[in-house]
Amino acid sequence: MKGVIFNLLEQAVSTEFGAATWDKLLDDAKLSGAYTSLGSYADAEIIALVDVASRALKLPPPDVLRWFGHRAMPLLFARHPDFFSKHAATRSFLLTLNDIIHPEVHKLYPGAITPVFDFGVSEDGDLVIGYSSPRKLCALAEGFIKGSAEHFHEQADIEHQQCMHEGAVKCVFHVRIHR
Repeated sequence: MKGVIFNLLEQAVSTEFGAATWDKLLDDAKLSGAYTSLGSYADAEIIALVDVASRALKLPPPDVLRWFGHRAMPLLFARHPDFFSKHAATRSFLLTLNDIIHPEVHKLYPGAITPVFDFGVSEDGDLVIGYSSPRKLCALAEGFIKGSAEHFHEQADIEHQQCMHEGAVKCVFHVRIHR
């Protein structure tokens, strides 16, 4: 996993809970915390941080990942406003993940492994998003979707209809976006 994810997690935790909390998470996870944005680190390190945060907060790991994804979006906007500037709404932003956002991520962070999304529309006009990744961080994707909606002053109601953690080939989210 690219170091930028760890940098975002550190910033989100430190902003909301203080730098001492980040240091405690690192200590409890037995990690050094020396993450450079372009560096690559074992996926097990993010899992270890999520696990210790889960125990400390008495929340399931998926809730910690959702929190992080949600809190990371304003931080991503501050770092990469160009990813967002061409969009006036959540839906148009999300639809560019595979074609615009992730190729730019690969330019900025060589070697990054990004998830693959597919998109459809439900009978009622809502967005149907498929998520596929060997990391199975679907809860993080949910948080990113919620954070994206908040950025555009909208709300995203998400129903996780299929999940790789339950044996599905990919996760499927039914996303209703509204003001």
